[in-house]
This record gives sequence, C-alpha cells and structure tokens, in this order.
Amino acid sequence: MMWLVVPLGLSGCQQALFPKDAPRTQFESHRQMRGQTAPLEEPDVFGNPQPALRARLAPR
Repeated sequence: MMWLVVPLGLSGCQQALFPKDAPRTQFESHRQMRGQTAPLEEPDVFGNPQPALRARLAPR
C-alpha cells in the first residue's frame, strides 16, 4: 500500500488551483467586463507593495 501512496505525494500539483489572473468572484468578473476594476496593490510611502484596500472598498 505504501508504494502507491508515496508516488502520489511526491508528484504534487502540476498547475495552480487558482491562477492569479482569474477573477476571484463573479462580482470581480462583472467589474472587469465593465472596465471598473480597482488596483489590487499600490505602493506605500516606502515603495513597498501593499493591498489597495481603500480603492477596492470605496463605494462606486
């Protein structure tokens, strides 16, 4: 039985389950179609990328 389980564990996943360029929700895909996308990241005062929470949570 062990000879069957070990190769499965070593093989791992071939592709990412959720690609980065795929929309996360149906609402995000709707906004992409309408051209109303908000940036996912923006630089902080030091230039490091931070999540753009204010831009994404602001009312439209």
